[in-house]
Amino acid sequence: MIKNILFDLDDTILDFKKAERVALTKTLKTMGIPVNENILTRYSEINISQWKRLELGEISRGEVKVNRYRLLFEEFGINASPHKATEIYEDNLCFGHFFIDYAEELLDKLYGKYNLYLVSNGAKRVQDGRLKSAGISHYFENIFISEVVGTEKPNKAFFDFCFSKIKDFNPSETIIVGDSLSSDIKGGAQSGIKTVWFNPHNQENATDIVPDYEIKKLEQVFGVLTKL
Repeated sequence: MIKNILFDLDDTILDFKKAERVALTKTLKTMGIPVNENILTRYSEINISQWKRLELGEISRGEVKVNRYRLLFEEFGINASPHKATEIYEDNLCFGHFFIDYAEELLDKLYGKYNLYLVSNGAKRVQDGRLKSAGISHYFENIFISEVVGTEKPNKAFFDFCFSKIKDFNPSETIIVGDSLSSDIKGGAQSGIKTVWFNPHNQENATDIVPDYEIKKLEQVFGVLTKL
């Protein structure tokens, strides 16, 4: 029987891609940089690649934040400060939120029936701001942010830290729900808990990471829980 549910935040509960697009647009406009679909798409691609490097331990969190703008500006021939862009962007990202479809309803229906936890690789200042805006912190028994923990998903050390803070923790009573195979699912699997891959866009799994369950909509979490 499942007692503990770990939820990823970005693109599982809150729509990070939409928030990123809004914050990036504001940032570029503030810096006097023309905004178009090409530069917005490229930033997102570069950003994802840099976070993957962080997950692999190749670069630091600070390097992720600056590298994405440095690489973007170099590619587009933009003479601007990556450090300044990082500062403005994070200021913009701290405010406002967009929910993934059914996320609020899911948390409300699970609350009180399961112990809910949040596990995020995001920056503390940004995630604190977004959670305050969304008003959902009260649903969670604890909120684990990698910048505070000192290591990121999928590292086993991140999950071990989380588990140490869960009363009477039992891996057989715990699942993780997240959209990232390389972060949420890999981390959960190698830490001995059941994994639920949230895959709303029907992405192909071209990796060797195998989730225990795959869902397209958050309401399908209930169906998974009935099987466990």
